[in-house]
Amino acid sequence: MLRLLKYLKPYLLLIIIAIALLFVQANADLALPDYMSKIVNIGIQQGGVANAIPVAVRQTEMNKLTIFMSAADKTRALSDFTLVDKNSPDYAANVKLYPDLANEPIYVLNKISSTEITWLNPVMGKSFLIVSGIQEILADPAKAAAMAATSGFDLSKIPPGMDIFTILAQLPAAQLAQLSSTFDAKFTALGDSMIIQAAAAPVKNEYIALGMDAGKLSSNYILNIGVLMLLVTLLSGTCTILVGYLSARTAAGLARDLRRNVFNRVESFSATEFDKFSTASLITRSTNDITQIQMVVIMMMRMVFYAPIIGIGGVIRAIGKSANMWWIIALAVVVLFGLILTVFAIALPKFKIIQSLIDRLNLVTRENLSGMMVIRAFNMQGFEEARFDKANVDLTSNSLFINRVMVTMMPVMMLVMNGVTLLILWVGAHQVAQSSMQVGDMMAFMQYAMQIVFAFLMLAMMFIILPRAAVSGDRIADVLETKPVINDPEVPNQFSEPFKGTVEFRNVSFRYPGAEEDVLHNISFTAQPGQTTALIGTTGSGKSTIVSLIPRFYDVTEGSVIVDGTDIREVTQHDLRDRIGYVPQKGTLFSGTIETNLLYGDENASDEELKKAADIAQATEFITSNPEGMQTEVAQGGMNVSGGQKQRLAIARALVKKAPIYIFDDSFSALDFKTDAALRKSLKEHTGSSTMMIVTQRIATIKNAEQIIVLDEGNIVGKGSHDELMKDCEIYRGIALSQLSMEELS
Repeated sequence: MLRLLKYLKPYLLLIIIAIALLFVQANADLALPDYMSKIVNIGIQQGGVANAIPVAVRQTEMNKLTIFMSAADKTRALSDFTLVDKNSPDYAANVKLYPDLANEPIYVLNKISSTEITWLNPVMGKSFLIVSGIQEILADPAKAAAMAATSGFDLSKIPPGMDIFTILAQLPAAQLAQLSSTFDAKFTALGDSMIIQAAAAPVKNEYIALGMDAGKLSSNYILNIGVLMLLVTLLSGTCTILVGYLSARTAAGLARDLRRNVFNRVESFSATEFDKFSTASLITRSTNDITQIQMVVIMMMRMVFYAPIIGIGGVIRAIGKSANMWWIIALAVVVLFGLILTVFAIALPKFKIIQSLIDRLNLVTRENLSGMMVIRAFNMQGFEEARFDKANVDLTSNSLFINRVMVTMMPVMMLVMNGVTLLILWVGAHQVAQSSMQVGDMMAFMQYAMQIVFAFLMLAMMFIILPRAAVSGDRIADVLETKPVINDPEVPNQFSEPFKGTVEFRNVSFRYPGAEEDVLHNISFTAQPGQTTALIGTTGSGKSTIVSLIPRFYDVTEGSVIVDGTDIREVTQHDLRDRIGYVPQKGTLFSGTIETNLLYGDENASDEELKKAADIAQATEFITSNPEGMQTEVAQGGMNVSGGQKQRLAIARALVKKAPIYIFDDSFSALDFKTDAALRKSLKEHTGSSTMMIVTQRIATIKNAEQIIVLDEGNIVGKGSHDELMKDCEIYRGIALSQLSMEELS
């Protein structure tokens, strides 16, 4: 998989944008539980009072609050407020907000920084709680007695009509500190967040005393946070859509590039490389394997970058809500990590072989479809069905095994999620009861825990898919990194002009890649322009191998092939093959029309040139017998034409090229003798100046050739004309007499 990373370079900008959007999306998703926590804690439990710092407070109330502050805290706290009375310039605006301003001066909160809010919250919160606590004690004799027993302050003995806070303000600092210490134990146990929550009630009472509509505080706060949550959700959804678009565009573009590069590389392969990769395997690599890469790129861009942000961010935010319950998340992470490793260890070996099983299934299917007539002729349907079932069952059993492993993950994940939820509720409920945690924080902690679990679930899915994609990536990289053994020279030569087409084999020996012995031994001959050079010999003697060396389908092992005085390895393959009209042993046609097949020879050929080539190849009769003529459809591989018609169209295609060198590799085998003779006569008339090389088993086809090369086990055992070989070459004479009578040979 890593070997294909360089092909992502054109999409680097899209990937960076997608990662940035994922970061925004993850932060938006992480913000939602916090907003939900605020709705519960502040909007519902605290009645919309977000801080222990009131936006306004009566002067008389502020005087009470500052009693329980140190001198430094009192000075700093008062500096955060502005005293407003009837003589203040902004009196009219403030009296509408705080109607009690008409009766007494009030302190209005200035615009202060978040750092100052963090400092002022517990200071004001503690003061509010002490003041409200003292007021509760005064109203309840039992509480006053309890306080007197613990602290020595008997507030019930305050003379009637005396203001307790006026008296307290006159006490020495040491006595005030002693009184405050009776409340400090509660404050220490509560923590700052719980102090703020507890102070919300007296702050709200102060708002009521100011004449504010305290009833709207809760609904307005919930509405504002709700709108904000909707906007954040919209932002998250927008990022999700954009990331989906960018990931799909990146993955589709990468798949397109890989398919193009694989196809281009395969087109540059010589026969040596095709011996390494089977056709079925190349098809699988170009389709199924690239589809696997495309799918994993989409999932990586949408999950692999997103999951860590959610997981790490969720852990940080969850611990921020309750540091005491970190062990629950740690436990869930350990369980999930163990589950992922277990699944990975079980499924990975199967993923490594599943692509080879797809190769096997494609191979069997391709062989059955292409060889259907042979299968029916030999009544081997049962055998082939069993062979297909074997390949199909092997693939199915592996796929089922992997799917069963993957299916077990979801219920286990759900079990872990539900277990974590119960554990959080159990532990969180005790902390809420002990006033060390707020209900909203517990709910937010639960949401963050679910986000962390889902992050691991996404990573688990990637761990399942990545091994198969990695195998596919390696298979694709194997093709792309395969260097063709036949390459053009760095500084190619040019054929001399005018080009004649002389072909010379000079001491050529050849051995197939990986073979132990040569199949051609010291082959030397020259094919002259305007002459026909024929190759004949027993089966497997090397006839087709010799002609495949001329267009450089293979390179010689020893010696050299010279065309017009130039070693063919010194010119480009395109330049060489542009001068050769090649008709292979198996005539291959492409889906399209007869015309499009003939235009392979020369895409700029005119209708007259196509017709002339068809006439020479003796193909005009069956072409014109179809109403569509040249526009007659040709099925894939030429399945809708006979073997003889296919060979004639292949010959016509080569003739359209008007090449100075023609190679016919046993291209007349499917023709009857009459058509064969007519075709050879027409070839001689219209291509007389070209070098003609014919591979055949028919003596009648080459009897009039100027030069006949007789091969046996890779060696030249005879060379000359028909009459000379009949006298001097026993092997040629034996082949000839096996086909024709002595009278026909004379």
